[in-house]
Amino acid sequence: MTTCFAETMRVTVGVLLAGWCFGSSQAAAAEQPCVPAEGAGWTELFDGKTLGGWRPYGKPAGTPAGEGWKVEEGMLHKLPGVKGGDIITLKKYDDFELAWEWRLAKDGNNGIKYCVTEQRPGAPGYEYQMIDDASDKWKSLHDKAKTAAFYEVLPPAADKPLKPAGEWNSSRVLVQGNRVEHWLNGQKVLAYEFGSEAVKAGVADSKFKKYPDFGTKLAGHIMLTDHNDETWYRKVRVRELPAK
Repeated sequence: MTTCFAETMRVTVGVLLAGWCFGSSQAAAAEQPCVPAEGAGWTELFDGKTLGGWRPYGKPAGTPAGEGWKVEEGMLHKLPGVKGGDIITLKKYDDFELAWEWRLAKDGNNGIKYCVTEQRPGAPGYEYQMIDDASDKWKSLHDKAKTAAFYEVLPPAADKPLKPAGEWNSSRVLVQGNRVEHWLNGQKVLAYEFGSEAVKAGVADSKFKKYPDFGTKLAGHIMLTDHNDETWYRKVRVRELPAK
């Protein structure tokens, strides 16, 4: 009885913590790190050993990922200059929290996409951008193409706590109802609503403007993109949230 009660309290506290993090203040300076609680409904998307649970975008389950994806020392390594292709989760997610740690090589560029559909291959999903912001190679990019942006649509906070290329960063995306949050190293750096006027304006001013449903809510896959640059991932996990 005591063990069951303790387990119930542990899970309850984890769920309450997730709710507190999602509804916390918009004031980025006041945000405190929200670390995913072990066992509180989380599912590992990468077990540190295999690419089980992933498949190439547009290919059936069981199709192996390209040679550019390698599992090494408990990390998922996107090799530079070796084609791996975009890979997506087997499962689709509607309301969820996604958390992962990542590291880029100098001048690197990559991203994670969510709400991914195979019905719109020209614009499959909404990208949490990951890029070496400090690189001279990317100095001409606008803020909507920098790390933690909703790529090409909305910029992140100017004071985001990005660590430089070669160091590990921790990121989170929360989707519940129409609300979306992007987090970077414990700080909420972007919040938006699917289908909002801000999103519509951002899409209209982007390369995605020819897709009328881009920026709307849908249940979809999670994607690790292959932009041909060297990237490492670890602790990639997701937990489904109640609809809101």
